Amino acid sequence: MLKFLSRVKVEFNALDPRTASCMEFLAQCNSRKAKESNPACEVEVKCGNVEHPPQITVTFVNGVEEAFDATSTPVHCITKMILEKGQLLETEQMFREAGEQWPVIIPDEELSQHAPGTKDEVVQEIGANLCWLVGRELQCFHYWCWQN
Repeated sequence: MLKFLSRVKVEFNALDPRTASCMEFLAQCNSRKAKESNPACEVEVKCGNVEHPPQITVTFVNGVEEAFDATSTPVHCITKMILEKGQLLETEQMFREAGEQWPVIIPDEELSQHAPGTKDEVVQEIGANLCWLVGRELQCFHYWCWQN
């Protein structure tokens, strides 16, 4: 998670009972695995006379800063958002390094085109084969009934 971040700032009042998300997030940031993923990430903790509710502020490697209200946002949601934005940053970087345009713009006419080998085609083909098979078995059953 830290590999996408350049700075983490966790602010809370130690006497506030709503600090669970902050404490859990700090524990994740201080884990060996997280620190190894980005040793340059600064983790700052402001604990004490904080007047606002518990807050987690992260700065991504591209400089974008985002603040999360730690009282109403569970830690797993915060980490999920960080990972999703981080993956988007990685994708953007890959495209830029390859000399491609970012963001990728797909023309409307391409979006509405049918893609070969999609599930609908396969389902229709299976359905047709199944009907043929059932029909064949019914024919055999009817033939057997007439014979016996």
